[in-house]
Amino acid sequence: MASIFDQDLPRNEANYTPLSPLSFLERAADVYPQRTAVVHGGLRRTWAQVYERCRRLASALHQAGLGKGDTVAVMLPNTPPMVEAHFGIPMAGAVLNTLNTRLDPEAIAFMLEHGEARAVIVDPEFAPVMQKAIALRKEGRPLLVIDAEDALFTGEAQRIGSTTYEAFLAGGDPSFAWELPADEWDAIALNYTSGTTGNPKGVVYHHRGAAINAISNILEWDMPKHPVYLWTLPMFHCNGWCFPWTVAARAGVNVCLRKVEAKAMADAIREYGVTHYCGAPIVHGMLVNAPEDLKKGLPRGVKAMVAGAAPPASLIEGMEKLGFDLTHVYGLTEVYGPATACAKHDAWDRLDIGERARLNARQGVRYHLQRSARVLDPQTMKPVPWDGETMGEIMFQGNITMKGYLKNAKATQEAFAGGWYRTGDLAVQYPDGYIKIKDRSKDIIISGGENISSIEVEDVLYRHPDILAAAVVAKPDAKWGETPCAFVELKAGAKLTAEEVVAHCKKHLAGFKVPRAVVFGELPKTSTGKIQKFELRKQAGSAAAIDV
Repeated sequence: MASIFDQDLPRNEANYTPLSPLSFLERAADVYPQRTAVVHGGLRRTWAQVYERCRRLASALHQAGLGKGDTVAVMLPNTPPMVEAHFGIPMAGAVLNTLNTRLDPEAIAFMLEHGEARAVIVDPEFAPVMQKAIALRKEGRPLLVIDAEDALFTGEAQRIGSTTYEAFLAGGDPSFAWELPADEWDAIALNYTSGTTGNPKGVVYHHRGAAINAISNILEWDMPKHPVYLWTLPMFHCNGWCFPWTVAARAGVNVCLRKVEAKAMADAIREYGVTHYCGAPIVHGMLVNAPEDLKKGLPRGVKAMVAGAAPPASLIEGMEKLGFDLTHVYGLTEVYGPATACAKHDAWDRLDIGERARLNARQGVRYHLQRSARVLDPQTMKPVPWDGETMGEIMFQGNITMKGYLKNAKATQEAFAGGWYRTGDLAVQYPDGYIKIKDRSKDIIISGGENISSIEVEDVLYRHPDILAAAVVAKPDAKWGETPCAFVELKAGAKLTAEEVVAHCKKHLAGFKVPRAVVFGELPKTSTGKIQKFELRKQAGSAAAIDV
């Protein structure tokens, strides 16, 4: 029986509008038309100008016959066209597919085919790879290729498209009458997972989730109006954790950065008064470990967000010395990037660095607008005890969760089995509700029947002052089945022996958890700074063992 609150109270255009981050751009241009929106070298654009360019892009795509449900791929660094793609492409009703610029032609070809891309915008730096990828496609679908020129690109520009980005925009209508999606469940973006085992999966985002996570970013950081955001995080990674849309919602400044280097970061922070930036631990470590003269004059109070591996005590202490405020977040491509945050408490400031690091290393609690993040028993789907010891799987439920995997019903059903998104990350939940990852299910090392968390061993390795980066994987062992193998990257000028690494670990770990092999060298990393453990697993079989 209908409630009295449902009688003659219909949803209509006056009282309901689909949620979409596109509204954020429109408002920024309406309210703050003359405020700076984009900085790229000597280039400056206002919000009014960015809005006009995005409308031109949407119009030009529409004129080219692209609209609702069509995929437009981009292979771009963090440059102005990448910012505009996050608005102009969905304003045409199309779906934005940001391609990882570090991938090989074969992987790019797969994504172009699987996502059924009808157009692609390419930066000159990646034109050779894209040209090979296009040639590798098996399908004969026409593909509109657009060359995005950049004055800051110093290499030899190679054109592979039928038009340039600026020429394409020039043909668009600056007053194009774009529309919000008819349904906020409509797709806004397609992001491919890393694909370390088999072909990558295409994660589909909807307008509602993109808008909600963009707002949650603001709430997690208490982000004020007009922030100055430095693009150290690739926008191709989970759509820059939804921050292109977040910055528009606050009418902030997008400080573009083609290449992430310590000097470029420090110079930009000083010159433009950067207030916020994001990245993996290695990105923040670039500043912490940079020469002192490079760090001179950095403003205090910069807010930094770190994801990936938990920040070690040395990184937290280093950021504190810089005067930067570090927030630890956790998430996956399937939940739009970060969907939990280690919300800090004032009382933590009075604790010693070791205890602060322990608390801040936790993945934390759900984002404001995510319904739930819990550690559940994957078999019974019941919550594990909040004792900080009982392990389960992190699962999400709510609006900040993908629609599913493109053209992969089986994987989608498996991911959502039981009414939760199953991350595959094993964790515990503490009495205060904070989640702490113990490992990926595939990264647990089972030695002599004992479970060893690779993350626990890595945390200990990061405590050593000479270690810049560390990763631990399973090494086959005839007696124990598996034993921990540590891969270690040292700080510049540091000297450390395998025996010294083992001795350090023995001080903090039970004997069976101590690495039996130590390998020194630069660790393989993704474009977002994450260590590629699948590459290290390949090496672990030949790593020399140490008698412990």
